[in-house]
Amino acid sequence: MPKTTTGRAPAPGTRRIMTAAARAAAKRAERGHREAGAATAGDEESPRRAERPRAGRTVLVEAPKHGWDDPPEPSPASFEEDAPQEPGEARPGGRRRPLTLLLAVLLVLGLVALAALGWQYRDGRLTETARAEALAAARKAAPIVLSYDYRRLDKDFSRARVHLTGDFRDEYGKTTKTVVAPTAQKYHGVVKATVAAPGSSGGTPAASVVSASPDKVVVLLFVNQVTESTQVSGARVDQNRVRMTMDRTGDGWKVSALDAL
Repeated sequence: MPKTTTGRAPAPGTRRIMTAAARAAAKRAERGHREAGAATAGDEESPRRAERPRAGRTVLVEAPKHGWDDPPEPSPASFEEDAPQEPGEARPGGRRRPLTLLLAVLLVLGLVALAALGWQYRDGRLTETARAEALAAARKAAPIVLSYDYRRLDKDFSRARVHLTGDFRDEYGKTTKTVVAPTAQKYHGVVKATVAAPGSSGGTPAASVVSASPDKVVVLLFVNQVTESTQVSGARVDQNRVRMTMDRTGDGWKVSALDAL
């Protein structure tokens, strides 16, 4: 009978080699499954990240008076409006600001110039009015202030003081009381002054304005004085130039200074 060959068990060394190889193959297979699973999970997570809304943004939507039946969903434009601008991107408001400041400065300068022109115009009108009024007042005051009669000195001096003002009024009262009145009474002095009439040939006017402002006017007058006294025979005529300073007061234009030239 043929002999039956019975399979022998592998040697112990061979068994250990096969076990190690199987383990290595199992680990490689497990690693491959893990990598495939991670790739699949990453592919699934990417759309979720893309679809995830931006964090840190709050959109305020004003509700109607009686509320919403179906509240609206915020639109992407709401998030885009709040999105931070790039550092190099210029804002429209920043470009308009210098232009606005320039227009404001030009407006202020225009108002200042307009106010200055208005003030000059007003001052010019007031000055022209002052020239006419002061010149008329000087023509009226000169004959009264520069005339007197020894027979009525107090009356003449009182009339003259009505046209005077300031320190000149006080000075006039002292001079007439201590100097003019005693002399006029002693020599029976009579002085009559008149403003010279303007020449018919268009020469130098008998009265003119030297300088003027709304409150002060200097007038030059040509005055004729006829003097009679016991010291002279007959009448003596003196032609004088008189400079009168006129000041505006609450009672009209008054003489504040008088100088014989």
